[in-house]
Amino acid sequence: MGDFNQNGVITTLHTLADRPIEEIEAELVEFSRVRPMSLVLPSLYSELAGSALSHIVDELTKVPYLDEIVIGLDQANAAEFKHTTAYFDRLPQHHRILWHDGPRLTALDKKLQAHGLAPGEPGKGRNVWYCYGYILASGRAKVIALHDCDILTYQRDLVARLFYPIANPTFNFEFCKGYYYRVANGSLNGRVSRLLVTPLLRTLQTVLGPSGYLAFLDSFRYPLAGEFAMRAEVIADIRIPSDWGLEIGVLSEVYRNYSNRRSCQVEIADAYDHKHQSLSVDDPNAGLSRMATDISKALFRKLATHGTVFSPGTFRTIKAAYLRNALDFVEKYSCDAVINGLTLDRHQEETAVELFAQNIVAAGETFLASPEATPFIPSWNRVISAIPDFLSQLYDAVEADNNE
Repeated sequence: MGDFNQNGVITTLHTLADRPIEEIEAELVEFSRVRPMSLVLPSLYSELAGSALSHIVDELTKVPYLDEIVIGLDQANAAEFKHTTAYFDRLPQHHRILWHDGPRLTALDKKLQAHGLAPGEPGKGRNVWYCYGYILASGRAKVIALHDCDILTYQRDLVARLFYPIANPTFNFEFCKGYYYRVANGSLNGRVSRLLVTPLLRTLQTVLGPSGYLAFLDSFRYPLAGEFAMRAEVIADIRIPSDWGLEIGVLSEVYRNYSNRRSCQVEIADAYDHKHQSLSVDDPNAGLSRMATDISKALFRKLATHGTVFSPGTFRTIKAAYLRNALDFVEKYSCDAVINGLTLDRHQEETAVELFAQNIVAAGETFLASPEATPFIPSWNRVISAIPDFLSQLYDAVEADNNE
């Protein structure tokens, strides 16, 4: 449902009319003459077996304005890489697959390790970071967008609206985040955003005091959305986490490098659903439990770079205040669900809040135990400074893999 409120420190672009997709795409074709566009698709090989990715590829075959599609492929052997190349072969756009587990890219990763510049652990952040490096190397794009490969409700309107604010040469935005509401099968979804991120951001502003950084993050209606677009030059100088903190990490770097007036969020779907993670109450290294810990760590580390001093007592206070704040949000969401005839299990919601409170403490303990840790992947500018021809090596390796 459209609204016109501008109630944060960034610009919000709403869906106020049912505009034909063909009309938007015609404009994007014109924009692409001066701002060519690349789309990044980070994917596990296992996602090729699902229905979501197949439908996404079918939709992308109809997109007329994309100059390049870059697929980051994780957890694939040689036969699976070959299958992946055939799978994406129906894309009419120029496209390349980064086979991260292949011998060429593995060798390049070892070269970065020797310089202390390699991503610290496998994950979405690492996948995306290498894709960004390839895009810088190819030089084909001035605008880059990214979205996940498990979107069950995907329509090509999503990617068109995501690109539009950055591709339009009359707009001055450097970064754009997608947003949507999360309802599927009569149930209110998006637990980590609803029950962890929003109440934690409000709690941190209460406990630590007013913060421009926290206000910036809190302006995004769906801060954990995996869909965002940016100018190509943005990706050269950002440092992102390699774990589940990617989305918060990207927002943090955009805040550090650009004026709030250069960031926006855009409504990209009437409804959105994707593959759901389990809560994972009994395993802190899996599911939403690990995600909550990684996101909390990313927040604490970024706040430390802004001068915040943490102690064990600080984290105990944050936990207590968060727990009360999050339970208040459960009450709000419960009322919202009832008036809309949706299902919301109060017990499951409060179980999630209690788990997230434990994750916040665990994240704080990890932060205090390893203050010297450098969990963020180095910027591409730093890599180029250390190994001037690395992007050329990466480009050649990807081309060799795809040409074979």
